[in-house]
Amino acid sequence: MDSLLEVSGVAKSFTMHLRDGIRLDVVRDVSFDLPRGQCVVLGGASGVGKSSILKMLYGNYGVDAGAIRIRHHDQWIDLATADPRTVLEVRRETLGYVSQFLRVVPRVSALDVVAEPLVARGMAMEDARARAAGLLDRLNLPKALWSLPPATFSGGEQQRVNIARGFITDHAVLLLDEPTASLDAENRAVVIAMIAEKKRAGTAMLGIFHDLEVRDAVADRILDVALFSAREKVA
Repeated sequence: MDSLLEVSGVAKSFTMHLRDGIRLDVVRDVSFDLPRGQCVVLGGASGVGKSSILKMLYGNYGVDAGAIRIRHHDQWIDLATADPRTVLEVRRETLGYVSQFLRVVPRVSALDVVAEPLVARGMAMEDARARAAGLLDRLNLPKALWSLPPATFSGGEQQRVNIARGFITDHAVLLLDEPTASLDAENRAVVIAMIAEKKRAGTAMLGIFHDLEVRDAVADRILDVALFSAREKVA
């Protein structure tokens, strides 16, 4: 199997400093691989640790144990132990992330928010904006909004900007944290089609989808995170 991401023996806990240093174990022995051209979905009840796994893979959370190996420029990098500069390089060129919430610089237009990842990778601004316009149009964001900052938009409009920004690049691995949560049926169908296109292009995706219809439409495999749950508290 042609894997682009391999996770082995990963564990995560949080120390509750305001509660006498109690340690809250979240997940342990998380192990799976992410093949090229597939969308693997993290399944399980709310609070079982799905979002924590995505954040560890992206480097927003450190890990207590284990390895997170990603194929980057034909070599394997362990994101669990990589230095910050390497993590940023991997994010820029190999590992994309569509979060539940859009976090951008204020007063930047929606068009430039979406174009920015391509500009950061060296594409001319005019070409990047053209690609961004195509995605915003496909996601049915009114053209009148493209020149406005997304902070003024509704939740669903912001999420469409967020999706366009995450999908505009050709990252080999893409993490998806509830990308369709704020969307109507028409735009959920657009995102399902975009995920299918990414799979055909060979992108490996790992996602969280609480909408069962969307999950069933995009998932090649569902990984039950309850198998890795460690909910008990350890003093």
